[in-house]
Parts: sequence; structure tokens; C-alpha cells
Amino acid sequence: MKKILVINPKGGCGKTTIATNLASYYALWGVPTGLVDFDAQRSSTEWLAARPAANESIHAMAGGDNLRYPNSLRRVVMDAPARTTAVRNRRLLRAADVALIPVLPSAIDIRAASLFLGETLMSGAARGTRIGLIANRVRENTLIYGRLREFLRNIGIPFVTTLRDTQNYVRAAQLGIGIFEMAPSQVEADLEQWRPLINWVEGKRRR
Repeated sequence: MKKILVINPKGGCGKTTIATNLASYYALWGVPTGLVDFDAQRSSTEWLAARPAANESIHAMAGGDNLRYPNSLRRVVMDAPARTTAVRNRRLLRAADVALIPVLPSAIDIRAASLFLGETLMSGAARGTRIGLIANRVRENTLIYGRLREFLRNIGIPFVTTLRDTQNYVRAAQLGIGIFEMAPSQVEADLEQWRPLINWVEGKRRR
């Protein structure tokens, strides 16, 4: 079982979007998948509630301190809470095999990510956990994206991929599906951006 954590204490950075789409990817390919919702807003839980019965099932779990995962699961995606304590963040990181940290292209988000990453690395909380960075909701050819890309490339943690700002994620969230379950012609550009992310999580150079 591989446990994948999507984490960033800064609210609104797209943790749920990444967690739900990642879970839908594994489910689509027949991998027994669980989705753990640690966030008080329960956005991942609401997404699962909207999921069509005809789509591949994803095992829903509410986040807690004494979680027990069914042995049948092969991938567990954890949607971490925002505005939580450093102690809880460390606990979540230690429980994960892989941690993905989405960062938005804004000065506030870059500063918040810098603080979080500094605290995480200084505390040793992520020892044994692979950490990857994601530039999220990006509009390329903007000055702030250039700043974000430079920050992510120079911080000493793998910069995995860039995900564009598109209504495809909004529509998928409303329908309880992932972009992998939408018409390929509609999400072709998004699938290209997800390939390096999936490959990095799975430790593969090619899909």
C-alpha cells in the first residue's frame, strides 16, 4: 500500500483538487483506492458524494488519529487540512510515503510555502517521505509564474509539474469525477501536465 499525502497549511492552494483527481486516476485503472479527508470543510467527502455510481468506486475515509486502512487498498490519497498545527503536519508527513505540496502563483503563497518547507525540513518531519512540489492553477507567461517557477526550482526539493488554471477542474469537481474521466479531447493539455506527476509518485521515468 502506498500512502500519498497532499499537504500545504495555506488554504485555497488546490489540495482537494489534486487529491481527488489523483484518486480518480488510480480508480480508473482498477487500483483499489482510498481517499482520506482530513479537512474540516470535507470537500473531498462532498466530491465523493457527487461521484456517479457508474464510475469506479473510491473508498471514503474520514481523517483521524487512529486510522485503520483496509488491507485491500493499494493506494491511499490523503487530503490534508489547512490552518492546522505543526505537530499534526509532522504526524501526517511521517505517515505518508509520498507528499505533494501545491503552491499557487502569488507572493503570499510563495512566502507561506517557504515558511512551511523551512519548518518541515528543519524539524526532520519528512524524513523517509518523498516530497514533490507542484505549481498549481498557473497562467503561463505571467511574471508571478516566473517567480514561482524560480522559487520551486531553487528550493532543493523536486519540482514535479505545473498544472494550469482551467475550468476543467471546476467541472470535474462539480460532477464528482476526475479529469482522467472526461473526454480526452477536452483535457489533452491537462493530461500532459499530469504525466510527470504520476510518474514521479510511482517512481517511474515513463508511464
